[in-house]
Amino acid sequence: MSEKVELDELGNRLQDFDVAYLVTVGDGRAHVLSVWPELGAGGLVVDGCGRHSQENATAHPDVTLVWPPAEAGGYSLIVDGSATVDGPAITVSPTKAILHRPAAGPDGRRAGSDCADIA
Repeated sequence: MSEKVELDELGNRLQDFDVAYLVTVGDGRAHVLSVWPELGAGGLVVDGCGRHSQENATAHPDVTLVWPPAEAGGYSLIVDGSATVDGPAITVSPTKAILHRPAAGPDGRRAGSDCADIA
């Protein structure tokens, strides 16, 4: 089942999720930080970021936020965006969002995905 949601509806979608993971890249390695983003005027604001996240997002502003599913078999919310760093706060301006979950084949193993774009 696909479900299309406009980016301006992202705030409503976030109510279905709790903790997220901010993924930044530096020196060819991913850095993952557990965060609680809040929707602000400029995008998704992540406060309390450490020096690695700040340095990575400054050098490589393309970042990703991932919210795991709230329940087994549910969708993860994945938001790609451009980061702006202001001290320990990183604001992510969303450019793309999808709901993603693995699709199970007849044997119960992963057989692709059941993604839904959030335009």
